Amino acid sequence: MPPTVLEDHAAAPRRPHLPLRPLWLCRVCAAPWPCPVARLALRQEYAHDRIALSIYLCTVLHDAAADLYRLNPHDGPDPKALYTRFLAWATPRGDPP
Repeated sequence: MPPTVLEDHAAAPRRPHLPLRPLWLCRVCAAPWPCPVARLALRQEYAHDRIALSIYLCTVLHDAAADLYRLNPHDGPDPKALYTRFLAWATPRGDPP
């Protein structure tokens, strides 16, 4: 019996949703990185070490701010928007301090 479309899709390797620098867009879906798929993957990868996730995201936030400012120095990136995009989503909710 020939494989179905679903079986072919399931067998296809998934491409990681990584950033395209210096634009900081997702290489797969072209959404601002970290896109929803990248966020989910990062949450899963760092599920047992949320502090390491925060440190990693601070590092990429720093790199993204520098890249985006270099691309557009007159209207540089908005710090609040960058915080929301890179860090706010990763803040644990309901976890004890």
